[in-house]
Amino acid sequence: MEELFDKSAEYDDMLNKGISLSGEDKYFFIHGRFADLQKNIPAGKKINAVLDFGCGVGDATILIKKYFPHAAITGNDTAAEALKYAREKNSDNGKIRYIEIKDFNLKNEFDLCYVNGVFHHIPLDQRADAAKMIYDALKPGGLLALFENNPLNPGTKMVMSRIPFDKDAITLVPSETRKLLETAGFKLKIKPRFLFYFPKFLSFLRPIEKLFIHFPMGAQYYFLAEKE
Repeated sequence: MEELFDKSAEYDDMLNKGISLSGEDKYFFIHGRFADLQKNIPAGKKINAVLDFGCGVGDATILIKKYFPHAAITGNDTAAEALKYAREKNSDNGKIRYIEIKDFNLKNEFDLCYVNGVFHHIPLDQRADAAKMIYDALKPGGLLALFENNPLNPGTKMVMSRIPFDKDAITLVPSETRKLLETAGFKLKIKPRFLFYFPKFLSFLRPIEKLFIHFPMGAQYYFLAEKE
Protein backbone atom coordinates (compact mmCIF):
# COMPACT_ATOMS: atom_id res chain seq x y z
CA MET A 1 0.00 0.00 0.00
CA GLU A 2 2.88 2.39 0.67
CA GLU A 3 3.66 2.46 -3.06
CA LEU A 4 0.28 4.14 -3.64
CA PHE A 5 1.13 6.90 -1.19
CA ASP A 6 4.40 7.41 -3.06
CA LYS A 7 2.42 8.34 -6.19
CA SER A 8 2.19 11.94 -4.99
CA ALA A 9 1.25 13.45 -8.34
CA GLU A 10 -1.77 11.14 -8.55
CA TYR A 11 -2.80 11.56 -4.91
CA ASP A 12 -5.56 14.10 -5.55
CA ASP A 13 -7.08 12.04 -8.35
CA MET A 14 -7.18 8.95 -6.13
CA LEU A 15 -8.66 10.90 -3.23
CA ASN A 16 -11.27 12.63 -5.36
CA LYS A 17 -12.61 9.29 -6.59
CA GLY A 18 -14.06 8.96 -3.12
CA ILE A 19 -14.67 12.36 -1.56
CA SER A 20 -16.30 13.72 -4.72
CA LEU A 21 -19.40 11.86 -3.52
CA SER A 22 -19.70 14.48 -0.79
CA GLY A 23 -19.67 17.34 -3.28
CA GLU A 24 -16.71 18.88 -1.45
CA ASP A 25 -12.96 18.92 -1.95
CA LYS A 26 -10.20 17.95 0.48
CA TYR A 27 -9.84 21.49 1.82
CA PHE A 28 -13.40 21.53 3.10
CA PHE A 29 -12.55 18.61 5.37
CA ILE A 30 -9.11 19.90 6.38
CA HIS A 31 -10.51 23.25 7.46
CA GLY A 32 -13.46 21.59 9.17
CA ARG A 33 -11.16 19.45 11.28
CA PHE A 34 -8.86 22.30 12.29
CA ALA A 35 -11.73 24.68 13.04
CA ASP A 36 -13.36 22.25 15.46
CA LEU A 37 -10.04 21.28 17.00
CA GLN A 38 -9.04 24.90 17.57
CA LYS A 39 -12.24 25.51 19.53
CA ASN A 40 -11.44 22.61 21.86
CA ILE A 41 -7.83 23.42 22.72
CA PRO A 42 -7.88 24.25 26.46
CA ALA A 43 -7.88 27.97 27.20
CA GLY A 44 -4.39 29.28 27.83
CA LYS A 45 -2.68 26.30 26.20
CA LYS A 46 0.24 27.56 24.13
CA ILE A 47 0.89 25.71 20.88
CA ASN A 48 4.47 26.45 19.87
CA ALA A 49 5.33 23.22 18.06
CA VAL A 50 3.01 20.97 16.04
CA LEU A 51 3.62 17.51 14.59
CA ASP A 52 1.55 16.34 11.62
CA PHE A 53 1.96 12.59 12.03
CA GLY A 54 1.52 10.74 8.73
CA CYS A 55 1.44 14.01 6.83
CA GLY A 56 1.46 12.53 3.32
CA VAL A 57 1.95 15.24 0.71
CA GLY A 58 1.60 18.02 3.28
CA ASP A 59 -1.75 19.49 2.21
CA ALA A 60 -2.89 19.78 5.83
CA THR A 61 0.59 20.47 7.21
CA ILE A 62 0.92 23.79 5.46
CA LEU A 63 -2.52 24.92 6.67
CA ILE A 64 -1.63 24.40 10.33
CA LYS A 65 -0.11 27.90 10.21
CA LYS A 66 -3.57 29.38 9.66
CA TYR A 67 -4.86 27.96 12.93
CA PHE A 68 -1.66 27.98 15.01
CA PRO A 69 0.28 30.87 13.46
CA HIS A 70 3.12 30.93 16.00
CA ALA A 71 3.91 27.24 15.85
CA ALA A 72 6.94 25.52 14.36
CA ILE A 73 5.62 22.68 12.23
CA THR A 74 6.98 19.22 11.47
CA GLY A 75 5.45 16.61 9.20
CA ASN A 76 6.49 12.97 9.09
CA ASP A 77 5.53 9.98 6.99
CA THR A 78 6.77 6.62 5.75
CA ALA A 79 6.40 7.52 2.06
CA ALA A 80 9.61 9.14 0.83
CA GLU A 81 8.11 10.35 -2.46
CA ALA A 82 5.17 11.95 -0.65
CA LEU A 83 7.61 13.86 1.56
CA LYS A 84 9.61 14.96 -1.47
CA TYR A 85 6.40 16.35 -2.96
CA ALA A 86 5.56 18.03 0.36
CA ARG A 87 8.94 19.74 0.50
CA GLU A 88 8.50 21.04 -3.05
CA LYS A 89 4.83 22.08 -2.90
CA ASN A 90 4.01 22.66 0.79
CA SER A 91 7.20 23.97 2.33
CA ASP A 92 6.15 27.53 3.26
CA ASN A 93 9.57 28.81 2.22
CA GLY A 94 11.33 26.21 4.30
CA LYS A 95 9.50 27.04 7.54
CA ILE A 96 8.07 23.53 7.72
CA ARG A 97 10.34 20.52 8.07
CA TYR A 98 9.49 17.05 6.82
CA ILE A 99 11.10 13.92 8.27
CA GLU A 100 10.80 10.33 7.11
CA ILE A 101 9.47 8.08 9.88
CA LYS A 102 12.58 5.89 9.85
CA ASP A 103 14.63 8.97 10.76
CA PHE A 104 12.18 10.38 13.28
CA ASN A 105 13.38 10.15 16.88
CA LEU A 106 12.24 13.43 18.44
CA LYS A 107 11.25 13.30 22.12
CA ASN A 108 9.33 15.73 24.34
CA GLU A 109 9.26 18.34 21.56
CA PHE A 110 5.66 19.02 20.51
CA ASP A 111 2.71 20.78 22.13
CA LEU A 112 0.24 19.26 19.68
CA CYS A 113 0.16 16.28 17.36
CA TYR A 114 -2.43 16.21 14.56
CA VAL A 115 -3.20 12.82 13.01
CA ASN A 116 -5.80 12.33 10.31
CA GLY A 117 -6.78 9.05 8.69
CA VAL A 118 -3.46 7.40 9.45
CA PHE A 119 -4.08 4.60 11.90
CA HIS A 120 -6.45 2.68 9.62
CA HIS A 121 -3.44 2.21 7.32
CA ILE A 122 -1.09 1.01 10.06
CA PRO A 123 -0.94 -2.80 10.47
CA LEU A 124 -2.70 -3.93 13.63
CA ASP A 125 0.47 -5.18 15.28
CA GLN A 126 2.21 -1.83 14.73
CA ARG A 127 -0.46 0.55 15.99
CA ALA A 128 0.62 0.48 19.63
CA ASP A 129 4.18 1.37 18.61
CA ALA A 130 2.90 4.27 16.49
CA ALA A 131 0.83 5.61 19.39
CA LYS A 132 3.87 5.30 21.66
CA MET A 133 6.01 7.20 19.12
CA ILE A 134 3.52 10.07 19.26
CA TYR A 135 3.36 9.93 23.07
CA ASP A 136 7.15 10.14 23.31
CA ALA A 137 7.33 13.00 20.81
CA LEU A 138 4.92 15.17 22.83
CA LYS A 139 5.97 17.35 25.72
CA PRO A 140 4.40 16.56 29.11
CA GLY A 141 0.95 18.12 28.85
CA GLY A 142 1.11 17.89 25.05
CA LEU A 143 -2.08 17.18 23.14
CA LEU A 144 -2.94 14.57 20.52
CA ALA A 145 -5.83 15.18 18.13
CA LEU A 146 -6.46 11.86 16.42
CA PHE A 147 -9.00 11.95 13.58
CA GLU A 148 -10.30 8.75 12.03
CA ASN A 149 -12.86 7.80 9.42
CA ASN A 150 -16.00 6.50 11.08
CA PRO A 151 -16.87 2.96 9.95
CA LEU A 152 -20.32 3.34 11.55
CA ASN A 153 -21.21 5.84 8.83
CA PRO A 154 -22.41 4.13 5.60
CA GLY A 155 -21.22 7.05 3.49
CA THR A 156 -17.71 6.70 4.86
CA LYS A 157 -17.57 3.08 3.79
CA MET A 158 -18.76 4.01 0.31
CA VAL A 159 -16.19 6.80 -0.04
CA MET A 160 -13.30 4.63 1.16
CA SER A 161 -14.24 1.79 -1.20
CA ARG A 162 -13.68 4.16 -4.15
CA ILE A 163 -10.23 5.39 -3.05
CA PRO A 164 -7.41 3.08 -4.18
CA PHE A 165 -5.21 3.65 -1.13
CA ASP A 166 -8.13 3.03 1.27
CA LYS A 167 -9.34 -0.28 -0.12
CA ASP A 168 -7.19 -2.38 2.23
CA ALA A 169 -7.65 -0.08 5.23
CA ILE A 170 -8.76 -1.58 8.55
CA THR A 171 -10.91 1.09 10.17
CA LEU A 172 -11.22 1.73 13.89
CA VAL A 173 -14.49 2.17 15.72
CA PRO A 174 -14.28 4.84 18.45
CA SER A 175 -13.96 2.30 21.26
CA GLU A 176 -10.86 0.83 19.57
CA THR A 177 -9.29 4.25 19.22
CA ARG A 178 -10.04 5.05 22.84
CA LYS A 179 -8.38 1.84 24.01
CA LEU A 180 -5.35 2.48 21.79
CA LEU A 181 -4.84 5.93 23.29
CA GLU A 182 -5.39 4.90 26.88
CA THR A 183 -3.02 1.95 26.51
CA ALA A 184 -0.33 4.33 25.22
CA GLY A 185 -0.73 6.42 28.37
CA PHE A 186 -2.92 9.25 27.12
CA LYS A 187 -5.64 10.89 29.18
CA LEU A 188 -8.75 11.76 27.17
CA LYS A 189 -9.67 15.45 27.39
CA ILE A 190 -13.09 15.41 25.73
CA LYS A 191 -15.71 12.96 24.51
CA PRO A 192 -15.17 11.86 20.90
CA ARG A 193 -16.54 14.45 18.50
CA PHE A 194 -18.25 13.41 15.26
CA LEU A 195 -18.01 15.65 12.20
CA PHE A 196 -19.31 15.92 8.62
CA TYR A 197 -22.87 14.64 8.62
CA PHE A 198 -24.33 16.29 5.52
CA PRO A 199 -23.04 16.32 1.91
CA LYS A 200 -22.98 19.54 -0.07
CA PHE A 201 -26.49 19.18 -1.48
CA LEU A 202 -27.74 19.19 2.12
CA SER A 203 -25.38 21.93 3.25
CA PHE A 204 -28.32 24.03 4.47
CA LEU A 205 -28.56 21.52 7.33
CA ARG A 206 -24.96 21.92 8.44
CA PRO A 207 -25.75 24.56 11.09
CA ILE A 208 -27.47 21.83 13.12
CA GLU A 209 -24.50 19.45 12.99
CA LYS A 210 -23.37 20.84 16.35
CA LEU A 211 -26.41 19.18 17.88
CA PHE A 212 -25.05 15.78 16.82
CA ILE A 213 -21.40 16.32 17.76
CA HIS A 214 -21.41 13.34 20.13
CA PHE A 215 -23.79 11.17 18.08
CA PRO A 216 -21.63 8.42 16.50
CA MET A 217 -22.70 8.77 12.88
CA GLY A 218 -20.55 11.57 11.47
CA ALA A 219 -18.22 10.70 8.60
CA GLN A 220 -15.21 11.33 10.85
CA TYR A 221 -14.57 11.47 14.57
CA TYR A 222 -11.69 12.54 16.74
CA PHE A 223 -10.33 12.26 20.23
CA LEU A 224 -8.37 14.99 21.96
CA ALA A 225 -5.97 13.40 24.44
CA GLU A 226 -3.18 14.59 26.69
CA LYS A 227 0.21 13.26 27.66
CA GLU A 228 0.16 13.54 31.42
